[in-house]
This record gives sequence, C-alpha cells and structure tokens, in this order.
Amino acid sequence: MSVDTNIYALDVDALSPTINRRAINSALKDDEALNATFIGQERAREALTFGLGISTRGYNLYVMGEPATGRFTLVKDYIERQVAQLCAPDDWCYINNFDDERQPVALKFPPSGGKAFQKDMAALIDDVLDSLPIAFDNPGYQRRRASISREFEQKYDAAIDAVERYAQANDVALYEEGGSITFSPIINGKPIRDTDFASLTDDQREGFYTLIDDLENRLSESLLSLPTWKRENSERLRELDKKTAEHVIKPLIRVFEHKYASELGVMKYLKQLKTALVSAILVIHSEEQKEEKSDDFDKKVFLEVQFLPNVLVSNKLEDAAPVIYEPNPTYQNLFGKIEYTNIHGSVFTNYRMIQSGALHRANGGYLLLDVDQLIEQPFVWDTLKLAIKSQRLRMDLPQQDVGMVNNITLDPQPIDLNVKIVLLGSRDLYYTLQDYDDEFDELFRVLVDFDLEIPVTRQALFDFVGKVRAHLIQLGLKGITANAMCRLVEYSLRMAEHKEKLSAHFAEVIELVNEAYYFCQKSNADTLELEHLKTALSAKKRRTGRVSQTLLNDIKEGHVLIATEGKAVGKVNGLTVLDIGDTAFGTPARITSTVFAGASGVVDIEREVELGQPIHSKGVMLLNGYLGNKYAQHFPLTLSANIALEQSYGHIDGDSASLGELVALISALTEIPCLQTLAITGSINQYGEVQAVGGVNEKIEGFFDLCQHRGLTGTQGVIIPKSNAINLVLDTTVIDAVKKGLFHIYTVETVDDALTILMEQEAGKISSKGRYPKNSINYHAVNRLYNIALIVNGGDGE
Repeated sequence: MSVDTNIYALDVDALSPTINRRAINSALKDDEALNATFIGQERAREALTFGLGISTRGYNLYVMGEPATGRFTLVKDYIERQVAQLCAPDDWCYINNFDDERQPVALKFPPSGGKAFQKDMAALIDDVLDSLPIAFDNPGYQRRRASISREFEQKYDAAIDAVERYAQANDVALYEEGGSITFSPIINGKPIRDTDFASLTDDQREGFYTLIDDLENRLSESLLSLPTWKRENSERLRELDKKTAEHVIKPLIRVFEHKYASELGVMKYLKQLKTALVSAILVIHSEEQKEEKSDDFDKKVFLEVQFLPNVLVSNKLEDAAPVIYEPNPTYQNLFGKIEYTNIHGSVFTNYRMIQSGALHRANGGYLLLDVDQLIEQPFVWDTLKLAIKSQRLRMDLPQQDVGMVNNITLDPQPIDLNVKIVLLGSRDLYYTLQDYDDEFDELFRVLVDFDLEIPVTRQALFDFVGKVRAHLIQLGLKGITANAMCRLVEYSLRMAEHKEKLSAHFAEVIELVNEAYYFCQKSNADTLELEHLKTALSAKKRRTGRVSQTLLNDIKEGHVLIATEGKAVGKVNGLTVLDIGDTAFGTPARITSTVFAGASGVVDIEREVELGQPIHSKGVMLLNGYLGNKYAQHFPLTLSANIALEQSYGHIDGDSASLGELVALISALTEIPCLQTLAITGSINQYGEVQAVGGVNEKIEGFFDLCQHRGLTGTQGVIIPKSNAINLVLDTTVIDAVKKGLFHIYTVETVDDALTILMEQEAGKISSKGRYPKNSINYHAVNRLYNIALIVNGGDGE
C-alpha cells in the first residue's frame, strides 16, 4: 500500500528566511543609523532608562544576560549618552590632620577645585621657602638675636668677674679655657708652675688648697643659675624664631583665608596650618643652623609631605558625570588603597600615599562591575553593600588584604558617596543572589534583562545595519554592499535558529566582519562584499572543522555504519548535533532496536552503561507511556526491547532522538522495514505528538553532506518536527539540492506521520470501535504486542 509523502515535504521557500531588502537598503543610505546603540532589546532599554532616571536610594541596576551579547558595550554607550548633559561631580582630596595624623581629613571642592587648591598650596610652600632666608638674615632679626645672646653672656661674665676679683685679692689667678675654669697660686706677682708649687712648704701648699676649694665653691654658687639662664636664653631665641616665622606666613595665610572664605573645611584647616607651618619652619631653620647639614634633608620635600594636599579625585568643569568600568574588582581596586614605603628599615605611610579606587572615581556618576568576578573577591561584596546602604565610602582595609598585620596604618575620614552601581551578570547568579542574599533585592531593584533573540522589526534591522556600518568605518572601509549585509542578517538569523529573530550575540557578527575585512584587505577592496563574507565563512569552517571532517571520514570509510539507501527492520538514521568550542555541526547516528518476548520493558542501553544523561533517559522512558497509551488499552503492556545509538562512545544528552528511537522500536516490533535514505530527528510526548528540537539546521546539513558525498539520488532527505520549520536557515547548497528534487525535507506533527513516511504505508487511525485498519502499521503493532502478552502470561500460567 503506497502513500503520498509529498504532502509532508517543505517547499524551497520555507527553507530560508525572507529578508527585508528594502529596509536594509534604506538603512545603508541613512547616516542616522550610525548612531544606533541598541539592536532591539526594548525591554532592556526601558528598564535601563528607568534605572538611570530614578534617583531614589536602592535603585541600582542588575544587567542580566549572557556574555558576548554586546551587553557591556551597549549599556556603557547608552549610559554615556544619557549622562552627557549631567554636570561633573565634586573633587575630593585628603589633607593632613595635625591633631591626629592617622586620621587624614577629607575635603570636598567644586570641579577643578581640588587641583586648584593643591596648586595654591604648592605655591604657598614655594613662597615660604623663598621668604625664610630674607626673614632670618634680616639685620633686625640678627640684632635681636645678638641682644638676647649678649644678655646671657653679661650675666655669665658678671658671675665670673666677682669670683676673679676675690681670687686676685687672695693671690690666686683664674684661667678660663675651652669652657672650663682653673685656679693657680700667685707668688711674687707671678702664677707658679706645678714644679714650683711642689717646692713650697707643706703649710703654704695646704693654705693654697684651702683657698682654691673656697674659690671653687664661690664659683659654683655664682653659676648655680646658669642652667636657668641658658633655658631662658633658648626660650627667648625660640620665641624670636617663632615670631619671625609667624611674620613670614601671616601675609601668605591671609591671602588663602580671603580666597577660601566660603570653604569652611579649608578655613578650619588653615587654623591648624598656621601652628604646624611655624613648627615646620623652625625645624628647617634649626637644620640650617647646624654646622654639619644632613644630605638627606630636603626642605621642599619636608614641607610637601606635611602640607601638600593629596587630590584623590579631580574633575574638569566641562566633564560629564563619570562612567567607570572596573574589570578587576579587587578590594583595593574598588575601595582604594594605602601605599607604604621603607625608610631606614621601617614601614612608613602618610595621607599623601592614599590612592583612589573605582568607587572614588565613579562618585557622582556610574560604576559598572562584572558581578561574576566581584563575588569571588574576599570582603568586596559585603563592603560594597555597606557603602551603598550608608552612602559613605570608608577605607577600612582588611589586614589580610593589606598583608601587614602588625603595621600601623591610616584611618582616612569617610567621604560622601553618591554613585549608581550597574552590575553585569548571568541569569543564574541573579536568581542565586535573590535566594541567598536578603539585601540584594533591597539594593538592586532594577533588572535590565537582555533577550537572547531579537524580533526582526524594521527598527531592529535599521539598528543592525547601523552598528555594522559604524564598525566598518572604524576599520577604515567605505561601506558594505546590500548583498553582503543581507548575508550578515542571515548569519544572525542562523545563530538565533529562527527566521524571524536575530541573535543577540552581535559580537559574533562583528567577529565575522573582522574576518571578512582581512580578505577584503587582501583583495585591495575598500568595500566589504558578499564574496569576502563567503570566503571568511569557508575559512572559519575549514579552521574549526577537523572534528566534523574526521567523523564524516569515519562514515565514508565504513568505520561508522550509516546506510543511505535501501530498507532495514529496527534501524533508523537519527540526527545529532555536537558543540565543540565555538563551532557546532551535525552528524547522523544509527538508532537500532530489538524486541522479544519478555517483561523487562524498554531498556535504554545508553542509560544502563551510564552514557545516557537525564534528559535522554527521560525521552526513552516516555516510549513506555506512548506504547501503553497507543496500543495496550485492553491488555497488559508486556515486552522486552533494547534501544541503542550504535557506535556512540560518549555521553548523550537531549531527547531529540526519542522520535527516531520510537520508530526503530515499532519497526522491530512490527518487522516492517524503514527507509535508510531518510534521517529523522524530533522529541515526542506520551501522546505521540512531535516536539521541536535544537540544532535542526546543523543536523540537516550533516546528513546532507554524507548523502552528497555518496551521491544524491533524489530519494534522500530528513524528517523534522513541523514546529521546527520556522527555525530553518539552511545553507544554499542544501536549498539548491531541494530545488532540483535531489534532497527532501519532510515535517511531521505526530509519530504516525513519521511512521507513514519511513515505512511507506499508512500508520492507521483508530476507529470508533477501538480498532486499527487491517495491515496498517498500528494494526501490526497491536497484534505483536498482544501475542507477546499471551506468550509471557501463558508461560506464567504454565
């Protein structure tokens, strides 16, 4: 009984998408298309606009989507365009806290104010250094200093003179050498030497000893106040130096106070600065007074280390709000760091060694972070949440992160934080954070969800063409032909596996353009043409095609058994798709089944040897449900059957082989042979409805390549689910073969449709009496199952 299978065959027009060439031509001529930011993604665009516009606390953004969808580029470009009208944020700098140097003070300035303040302070330091020689070399200063020193010397001289007069009255001479005072007896009007003194009588010597002891006591009493005189002298000299230093800085500070009268933080700082600067000047003056000056002492560096502001963030008046992306969000890269240096074997740091982080630079604007990398960094996620909640940015560096547990570090004053955080991450991570972090929803209220596929609207095509043209201009090309652009659109449709949806993985389109540009350069062309794209696609297929070519060669050489002619019982050509690296290809696989009397049911050999993954095993287990529902309504379903994908030695997943497995099972059950000229793919449910599968284009082309190698006979083809017809974006070689009648593509909705095509006879519809037409496929299936049930149950009865 022959059947007409042409009713299941697809027309040539259904094998590829219809591309709106008019819209593409229009976009190629319109320079407005070059400004395209998003391609489609209306939901994401609306969410992004809302998230950027709302200023309420907690409305930070999570951009959800897969990598390589242009997610980062689109978001960054869109934000930069949105914020171009916003004003530049404030400058921030750290200054020395003279009361507690471990807690530097943060100062806020209008844009450019931080650099201006730093410049003014540098000028102040230069002015101070220039004024010091003038002040301390001034004759008036020198006279006052000499006067103070003279008063001290006069007191000292008066004390010595009194003792000397008493000594001379008692025939004793007083000598002062090198700061020490000695006494010598006078005989006959002359001081005597030691040898002469020894010749004196004992009474004379004893008299002189007593007299000298008395003189030394008188001298000690006269100089008892000498330390006090010296201290008073030093204090008066220091006071003189201090007043001189104050006289130097007073006019300089007055200029500052006038300029920064409206800045309360600066005015408070200037009050502390006066005292600290005077102390620093005294240290410099002291170093200058030393006879042996230290080579390590640099006056300017000495002042800069204490007084020059550390500008942490600086913006220009004409700048827009910052949009910062931190690709490596470590703790220090995000929150800033405090550097250290080694001085004479000791670790040293100060406020000028504080370095800004991404949050400092993004303050007043937007910070983009890859959340997948963010949560892998220690301490970062919790610290970031705390900063967002408190709107304060602290630099409490974890000691483990700094790596110096015993060293003293700084505790800089926190700064006000006003930043919009934009996290870019995967879908899985978004839902994981929602489940496990109670604060996540509170802080990241705006979800920007990027679709994996984009409907082919006129606007989407317009933006697609515009993005491609903008990239070509960057490459230095004049443009692209309409045919080449249509091929790019088709390539995107093929990636999405849909005739009416573009793939959101626009990066792969750009990758193809870059590869075609290489061949465009080799041909010295200034316009990208269709041939360049074809060459690039062929070259990529060649580069990545080693595995697929090896599998095809194994089939050609007979190492893998795949028949493409004749008929066979219990054997069906299935279609599989393999994803290896960045390439996917289809290859046929033989599905076989055996049926015999028994009660073990349908056994999936792949599952038994643990090669079948859960989804594949689920597909096989559905066969029992189908057989029972279809054929065993009036008797128990009792059979033993084995199903296997022959010569498959790796893990198998997916249920796209379940239709082929069922056909092979029914063929083995009914002993009706199946065509080997056809291959089949599709999944089923328990009611025999055929469901869509993935990778349909690669599967068709994989079987076509084999058939083409062996020679197209006009009887070969594939069977796919009807719901997959909209996913067909096939290669032109397949389309040409179908057009010539050398290859066929059939679509089926039910298992019966597939049986009818593969077994070339009617499957048979059940009548109102619950019976199938005689000699139909389903009729033979019911009879065989019934006979097996009798055999098994009869055996039990015996």
